[in-house]
Amino acid sequence: MREAAFVKQNKDKWLKFESLLKNKNSIPPEELSGIYVEVSDDLSYAQTFYPNSNTTTYLNGLASTAHQKVYRNKKESRNRFVSFFTEEFPLFFYQYQRQLLLSFLIFALFSVVGAFSAASDGSFIRGILGDSYVNMTLENIANNDPMAVYKNASEVDMFLGITINNIKVSLFAFTLGILAGLGTAFILMQNAVMLGSFQYFFYEQGLLWESARTIWIHGTIEISVIIVAGCAGLVVGKSILFPGTYSRLRSFISGVKDGLKIVISTIPFFIIAGFLEGFVTRITQMPDWLAITIISLSLALILFYYVFYPIYLHNQKSKNESGLHQV
Repeated sequence: MREAAFVKQNKDKWLKFESLLKNKNSIPPEELSGIYVEVSDDLSYAQTFYPNSNTTTYLNGLASTAHQKVYRNKKESRNRFVSFFTEEFPLFFYQYQRQLLLSFLIFALFSVVGAFSAASDGSFIRGILGDSYVNMTLENIANNDPMAVYKNASEVDMFLGITINNIKVSLFAFTLGILAGLGTAFILMQNAVMLGSFQYFFYEQGLLWESARTIWIHGTIEISVIIVAGCAGLVVGKSILFPGTYSRLRSFISGVKDGLKIVISTIPFFIIAGFLEGFVTRITQMPDWLAITIISLSLALILFYYVFYPIYLHNQKSKNESGLHQV
């Protein structure tokens, strides 16, 4: 990119940062950190491509000012972990709502494909779920305990095993984004087809409600967060396919960083899903109202954290910024 184009693209942002840094009012630590990171990235780019230019000198000064302000005011918050999940990440995630929607649509589409394939071909279910699982479940159904599979292992073993496995799936969905997003789409497809055929299997046995009320106790969060991990992979894929005005390498590095943040956000939810599957799902005799309550609260939590809360924080930030401009 020519230096003039680079300056034109970022000039307004730099002037805004300069104004904020000169402002005597305190800047929220998260915003100050964000300024420092962005200016440092731009400085690094300028040092690489325009090493002796006025642009590099200007950015060096701006980065130094931001650095001083960061470390002068830095009382590294003991609640850094909390602030990441409650403020920094939801606000950051607002920009990736489209990728989240795309990930959901891919998953929903292939869930339907899985169910339709199972309905069309009697051997499809065994091919997807495996003969041993199908035979075991049929035996459990014959023994009037169709969900007995969730009682086979101890609570702690199931909790740890499921949580680790789900985190591995999310990492696969994220890292395979380097295949221009196609690897991520494959992981989503694989899990969605399995889910669709799984649910159709129980429908065929006349146990759709029994399976749904049990499985979705943990599955609501588990499946939702796999979709979020898919979003992370699609972010990486988009950074490769559509670098915009950045170099492909720079866009890719930025995409990986953003995707990794999204994956990190899923870890607490996978722990919750693992806990539910290990300790709660096995209580197959719980009343319907309790199962529905757990499922509804789980869905509300996911929608709030990944959809509504990011939109709310973004709107609040926009209002605050427009208020500052008016002043």
